[in-house]
Order: sequence, then C-alpha cells, then structure tokens
Amino acid sequence: MFISFEGVDGSGKSTQLELLWAALVAEGREVVATREPGGTELGERVRALLLDGPTITPWAEAALFAAARAELVEGVIRPALARGATVLCDRYLDSSLAYQGLARGLGLERVLELNLSAVGGLLPDRTFLLLIDPLLAGERLGEPTDRIEREGQSFRAAVDAAYRQLAARFSERIVAFDGARPAAELAAQIRADLALAACARADLARAEGTPVA
Repeated sequence: MFISFEGVDGSGKSTQLELLWAALVAEGREVVATREPGGTELGERVRALLLDGPTITPWAEAALFAAARAELVEGVIRPALARGATVLCDRYLDSSLAYQGLARGLGLERVLELNLSAVGGLLPDRTFLLLIDPLLAGERLGEPTDRIEREGQSFRAAVDAAYRQLAARFSERIVAFDGARPAAELAAQIRADLALAACARADLARAEGTPVA
C-alpha cells in the first residue's frame, strides 16, 4: 500500500508519518519511509537546490520537483510496492499541485499532467492531509529555515487554501484531518481510517478475484 502525507509546513505531517511507521513496524510489516524532494541521491541534491538554493522561477521549480519525484518512484517506491512493502511518503505530487499548480498559479491541470507523466500515473492509495490554521503553522515553525518557508504567511495561506481545494477535488483518495489535534489522538484516527481503507481494498480484491498488494 502506498500512503502519502500532505500539509503546509508546520502541519505535523512528518510527525504523523513517523508515528504510523512505528505502529506498522510493530505489527511486523515491512515499511519503507521516504520524503520529497529526496529519498534518492538525485532527489537529495535537488532538495538542497530547491530549499537552500537561489530564487527559482515557478516552472523551473515545478520541473525540479517532478524530476526528483520521477527518480524516487522508479528507484524506491515501485520496487518497494512490487515486493509487498508499505510505502509512506512525506509529500508527493499533491504538494506540487498545491504549491506550484494553485498557490503559484501555474494551473492545476498543467502541473498534474506534468507529474502524472513523470511518475507513470502512480498515485497513493491513501493521502492523509493535515489541515491547520496557517498562523498556527507559522508559530510551530518558528524561524524559517528554507527558501519556501521564508515566503511567509500570505504564501502559507495560499497553500492552505490550495490543499482544501485538492481535498474536495480528490475526495476518494485524500482524507483530511485536523492537524491541531494532539499528535497521539490524530495518529489513532489515521490508523483507524487506514484499517477501514485496507478492509475495503480487501473486499474489492476478493470480489474481483485479484490479490491484495
């Protein structure tokens, strides 16, 4: 199963990924945790360029994210899924849709097309979106540490609005949670949703006579 975590910086998505990883490993599952941009040698170099490099034009930014994502899918995600592992990814293509497609105004459909081509159409089975007031997210972050965080409150609010739009557009895949809730409570809600989703996939697979990945 392929699961991604999304949200504005400071939403707590990385914490929830770590908590889910620990819970699944404790159950004896093979779990691969990765992040975007990153997760491969190329991806980590692109990450440094995107977050710590110079000012980048919106389409160049979108293309760099897509390139890192393509490498991660082919080098890490697809091989892990093929051997039956669960993959947890801290950000995936929804980040590009929110940040570049909507918040930067490149266009949702244009950025979606770019990224679907880059990843060969691979989408998460479940995307957990942590929604939080952008002001609270900024307080959690404290002093900005990278180029995108330094864009400030107005951009963070635009990204938040973009994510809410994505949650409505892709409601069959994206499940939104209140990121302001206590971490342990939120982790329990995510595990409960994941259990229901896994049961639904198993029922569908049995009906179709196909194995469950």
